Amino acid sequence: MSILKVVLLLLFLPSIIRVTEPCQISMCSRKSIPIRFPFRQEGENCGYPGFNLSCNGNGQSITVLKLPSSGEFFVRSIDYMMQQIQLYDPDNCLPRRLLRFNLSGSPFFAAYSQIYTFLSCPSQFPKPAGFTAVDCLASPTNSVLATSSTGLANSMPPSCKIIATLAVPAAWPDHFGEGFSGGLNGDLRLRWNVPDCGACEAQGSLCGFKTNSSQEIACFDFPKAPGENGLRVFRIMCFSIALPAITFVVGFACFACFMDKARGNRANITARHTPTIVSPQPTIVMTGLDESTIQSYEKLVLGESRQLPGPNDSTCPICLAEYCTEETLRCIPECQHCFHADCIDEWLRRNNSCPVCRNSPSPTQHATSNND
Repeated sequence: MSILKVVLLLLFLPSIIRVTEPCQISMCSRKSIPIRFPFRQEGENCGYPGFNLSCNGNGQSITVLKLPSSGEFFVRSIDYMMQQIQLYDPDNCLPRRLLRFNLSGSPFFAAYSQIYTFLSCPSQFPKPAGFTAVDCLASPTNSVLATSSTGLANSMPPSCKIIATLAVPAAWPDHFGEGFSGGLNGDLRLRWNVPDCGACEAQGSLCGFKTNSSQEIACFDFPKAPGENGLRVFRIMCFSIALPAITFVVGFACFACFMDKARGNRANITARHTPTIVSPQPTIVMTGLDESTIQSYEKLVLGESRQLPGPNDSTCPICLAEYCTEETLRCIPECQHCFHADCIDEWLRRNNSCPVCRNSPSPTQHATSNND
């Protein structure tokens, strides 16, 4: 009876091993950003609803995102692990777009929002402290100023008229009343929560639909190189030829076993029923660094100049927030990349490499340097 189960398994094996493949990765040009799940290029079916991208046809091959209620924006970058997309205005005047900005009907949201008041003042009117001049909205007779302080906006003279007071997306909170943050002057950063592909991206896999008939998400290996498709076809052909041969061999073995049983060959029956011992395979578990190694990395408190050692800029590569004075940072000794201490501690507990350069630090070397 067990042999019959083996035969049935071999007959239905192709349908069992057939799995859903991940969406293909596309690009508008060789120098543009990769488009992959949950995004899909216009005209393709493989992707998550609401994540449609297109290519600018003016010879520039720029990736374009069209928001249902706010029009088209050019895509600067997509961080698939942090689930963040960075956009900019084709006309380089983001404040004009923000005056009518609406994310309804899209899967995206702003990480933070800030209330701003926009005012129109005479062109000769000097810009007061606490205001940001929006040059792209200015005219020969009027200038446009913006402030996040309601009190400052209400204290302006009657010659300055309020255009609008509204909540606009911000890359990070404006704690210091400095007006527009760096992201609002040039780029707009939006995030999405659904689908949640962060776990797949963190382990170096590609996110996609688990099956063609559901919205459930699964992790896949990245698509193979084009040359490997031929090898896959060759394997399928070999399997198609081998399946009839295996079926014949199994059938012949069943006939031989039946004949042995008819002759009363107890030795063969005993051997056939002897259980096979299968050695368990070791489980490989990927872990991050231990706590003592993480704590051995240097901490520093950011001063007024906010200058950092090594190849670092003013933004934490993990949370994408700008460093502020008196924040505690931690640097990885080997590559000198720095991060918010909380961000990099949580990262290194799950991963054993730098999130920027992907180099794996040497715990032994750091422990020795700390003992010295």
